[in-house]
Amino acid sequence: MQQLDLAQAQIVRTAFGVPGVLMGGALFGFGMVMAGSCGARAIVLLAGGNLRALVVLASLGLAAQATLTGVLAPLRQLLQGFGQVQLDFGTLPAQLQAAGMSDGLAVLVAAAPPVAVLLGFALRNGVLRRMPLDALAAVVVGLLVALGWWITSHVDVDPFDPAALTSLSFIAPVAETFLYLQVAVGRGMSLGPVVVFGTLVGAFAVALATGRYRLEGFDSPQRLWASIAGGCLMGFGGVLAVGCSIGQGLSGLSTLAFASIPACSGIALGTFIGLKAESSIRSLGGK
Repeated sequence: MQQLDLAQAQIVRTAFGVPGVLMGGALFGFGMVMAGSCGARAIVLLAGGNLRALVVLASLGLAAQATLTGVLAPLRQLLQGFGQVQLDFGTLPAQLQAAGMSDGLAVLVAAAPPVAVLLGFALRNGVLRRMPLDALAAVVVGLLVALGWWITSHVDVDPFDPAALTSLSFIAPVAETFLYLQVAVGRGMSLGPVVVFGTLVGAFAVALATGRYRLEGFDSPQRLWASIAGGCLMGFGGVLAVGCSIGQGLSGLSTLAFASIPACSGIALGTFIGLKAESSIRSLGGK
């Protein structure tokens, strides 16, 4: 079977602006706390009847499209131009291979530290051991990331006009899904909308099967504004960081790309700041 060349992945970049990627990740993380969900979770919540998630997704999709090709594109380009770094290789394994390591050893050395850290976090206090279904779901999600890389490298590939490899993500795909719903005539279905529609259908089926489907709305105008603002921050920040908690945190890190490091660091930082701010507001009696 043909091997995947993840150096050709869309998310792998040899030139990128570290401050812009870090800022984008932080804005995404902060927006995720404000909205109470990321893009993927918002789709799952919507499938279960949570109408707040629809507002989050609409805001996210609008902001993402405006950042990709609309009125916010000049601002994105400006921010992405700061602090540009130019690398010979976009991934750590490729860099180690260039230094003389064999392919297998380079991947092992590059992957071992993050794998150890993530496994330690996942297994601490025996949480996953007490929740075998969650552990199984985590394995399935990881396999879906690999499947995404395989599909875009093997299915319907034009050898004369090859497209960059992609996998799971929920920022640009959400924007693309809304665009497809509006102008589907003459447009082919791509992986992004397929992933969004598939997640929605699968989550809806599970919600019905488990009896968890229940219509929910907003309980205050403040919660509405927080959902809109959080969705907009995730849309803008996710495009600026070239990925979200799934697109960078899972798909990006699976390539061991250098650009994923500041993106994921920013997401963690923004989430931490958002949670601290939320805790402070609650302690003061806010809602």
